[in-house]
Amino acid sequence: MKAKRRIGHHVKLFINDSRSVGIVLLVSTTASLVISNFWLGNKWLNFWETEMPFFHRLQIPHSYLHIINDGLMAVFFMLAGMEIKRELLDGELSSAQKAALPATAALGGMLIPALIFSFFNKGSDAMSGWAIPASTDIAFSLGVASLLGNRVPVSLKIFLTALAIIDDLGAIVIIACFYGDPVKLWFLLAALIVIGGILFFNRRLKKFGLIQFILGILLWWLVYHSGIHATVAGVIFAFLVPRSMLSKLEHWLHRPVYFIIMPLFALANTAILFPDDLDGSLMTNLSWGIILGLFIGKPLGIYLSAYFLVKQKKAVLPNGVNWPQLLGAGILAGIGFTMSIFISSLAFKEKGSIDTAKIAVLAGSFLSMIGGYFCLKYFSGKPVTTMDEEDPERMRDIE
Repeated sequence: MKAKRRIGHHVKLFINDSRSVGIVLLVSTTASLVISNFWLGNKWLNFWETEMPFFHRLQIPHSYLHIINDGLMAVFFMLAGMEIKRELLDGELSSAQKAALPATAALGGMLIPALIFSFFNKGSDAMSGWAIPASTDIAFSLGVASLLGNRVPVSLKIFLTALAIIDDLGAIVIIACFYGDPVKLWFLLAALIVIGGILFFNRRLKKFGLIQFILGILLWWLVYHSGIHATVAGVIFAFLVPRSMLSKLEHWLHRPVYFIIMPLFALANTAILFPDDLDGSLMTNLSWGIILGLFIGKPLGIYLSAYFLVKQKKAVLPNGVNWPQLLGAGILAGIGFTMSIFISSLAFKEKGSIDTAKIAVLAGSFLSMIGGYFCLKYFSGKPVTTMDEEDPERMRDIE
């Protein structure tokens, strides 16, 4: 019994550690790549493509990979949507003054990587992947920042969180507008009726409960068939959740999303067989556009946008943060991973291009992870304690 309690205690400590999500994703990715290339090979890849005839008859995603990407990831997007809504209502995006710096930096951090990608791939079929390097993985970026403990000011972690949330919103809009099939109007109209039904029950019922979730599943099915990517339904549903329920649902979803859905996503989507000519694969314009977009474009866009806004006296740097530290946060924002891999699977139809894009995302994210860590470590100096002491509740939220 003591051993079980001890193990349970260590598991709880690990789950509550801000670094744990990044570690789990890193382990899942490494495991999938090793299994693909040094053990099961095509058997591992074929496993994720296994068809489920019953689901096929229901006209819903019917392979393990599509169930994860079109079904379970809708829950991930629901959690992301609730985080966005909470920040818009009560957090770092609740006023124009608060949102100005992270919003401008996020827009620059999406635009410059897209331009770099376009420079390498203009006029080619690969241009459909222009949005791949425009995304930030909030779990990985904050996890790496947390490795430095209180050497990094909490205000910088708050800035990075707000930036990544706006980045997520931008990615959601991009997916909805550019990575769907031809729109089927009747399904969209039916989805609007379901949205109206959820709003109706929100007003009539005291609790946000079973009826709304059943309608949410119907909403997902309708969006899935409408031509808009099914995961967008998760975001729509999140914005229909009443303010009073946001924190409770976020807390309830956090562990299953980050410790079940995200590891499954990493295992399934990094089941990649490295080509014999791996160096050659990384030397393609597609790869260069993604790697340089993430590693160079992200920090460049974030830094220049923030610098321009501050010099125009439209915003100020976060408390206790200097420009080199902001650059370090910008480099960490180049860890695209989840969103970038997800968009890679939507941008291309041919498996070779999808795998090349995913390998490039892993390479660019790894460079950003290492570069951001050492940049922040070098420029952060001694541990910072004032912010932690002044705002312990906010510190717990970010950590």
